[in-house]
Amino acid sequence: MGECTDGAKLNQELLDAFAEFIGHVLARGEKVAEQFGVPLFTVKAMHWLDGGMAMKELGRHMRCDPSFVTTIADALEKRGLARREPNPADRRIKNLVLTAEGRELQGRLEREMLAHMPWCSALDLAERQSLLAIIRKLVDAAASATPAQTTQQAGGQRAGEVIEALSSAPAGGN
Repeated sequence: MGECTDGAKLNQELLDAFAEFIGHVLARGEKVAEQFGVPLFTVKAMHWLDGGMAMKELGRHMRCDPSFVTTIADALEKRGLARREPNPADRRIKNLVLTAEGRELQGRLEREMLAHMPWCSALDLAERQSLLAIIRKLVDAAASATPAQTTQQAGGQRAGEVIEALSSAPAGGN
């Protein structure tokens, strides 16, 4: 095989491995969320809401539609985990702030999530530091690429399908 063919095959294997890994991480996250009786999207929102945040900003962090942020806020309020408050700088903006119960659950959820993540048991400290450096490098590269470049570099149509599925997962309530 030529270098170009080997590189394309390796790129496809990397994409497949990433998709499989992300699937396992999401499944573990869903299992933990289920144990605590909350949807996974709620866990993700609570992670970002450490000190409270404008709902629009939460949507940017979660990469979801503003209408879904309203659904998230409704779900958190219904469970007594968060409340909407006017933003002190601009009362037209609503901040979503965790309640004392929400902060307590957030801590328990995050401890439990981390206890079940594969890098905690499969990698030593130095390997985790290396993995973090590699992931940050990939995130920086992905953030600077246009969507068309990202799809082309990741392996064409199949990559686009995986990327679309992964990016739409949070809005689906998984």
